[in-house]
Amino acid sequence: MTNRNLIKDNIDNLTALWRTVATPLLSYHKFDPFEFSQIKNSGWPNRLWLREDIKEENLPQIMEIMEKNPGLVIPYWDIFGSNSSEFFENKGFKIRIQLMAMALKLDKKFTLQNKLNFKRVLNEEDAKTWSDIYPLSFSYVISKETLVHNYENIKFYLVHFEEKPIGTLTLFQTGNVMGIHGVGVIPEMRKKGFAEEIMKFALNEAIDAGCEYAQLQASALGKGIYTRLGFEDLFLITNYQLT
Repeated sequence: MTNRNLIKDNIDNLTALWRTVATPLLSYHKFDPFEFSQIKNSGWPNRLWLREDIKEENLPQIMEIMEKNPGLVIPYWDIFGSNSSEFFENKGFKIRIQLMAMALKLDKKFTLQNKLNFKRVLNEEDAKTWSDIYPLSFSYVISKETLVHNYENIKFYLVHFEEKPIGTLTLFQTGNVMGIHGVGVIPEMRKKGFAEEIMKFALNEAIDAGCEYAQLQASALGKGIYTRLGFEDLFLITNYQLT
């Protein structure tokens, strides 16, 4: 599989997740060539995206949508070989976060230390616990309602250590690709190898599901772990917000 296909698969998985999670909450909207998902009382996905390179004439409509929907973030895929990201900077957008899209070809399963317990979220009580601990690892909230309306389509996991919830994981499959999202460990439980153990569990689950590749979008905090596990860089995603 070429890098071009891997790049497409990465974007397809990510944008399908945004679309899927928002649709049951009537929070997905399409305005060609844009789509956006913004869930009330939730900091995610809250994304506006296009599948093609940004053009200067797109900006007025983008800005109008973002002004009417405060909190939206627009991801820019650095795959076009152009300087079109400058359009954002010239219009006063600010960078919220940069992520590296990465992929791993799946072959053999990992041996787990079995120190962690993984529980799929399938009830409202677990959804609340998941929603409560998620922002301890990330800078935003994913509402309990987001999980409650998406049990069937998306696999949310609570990670426990010695019966205490210490982390989160989200798995979302598109075709033969498993998207790994929301891998978080609460601050007081970091630097114990738990994030790597969560990743190994996720990769084993992907293999069991018949997937050929795992895909993710890495922050600077997690990238070292993913590289160590064999993930390779695909492209940079720069997330912009309107100031």
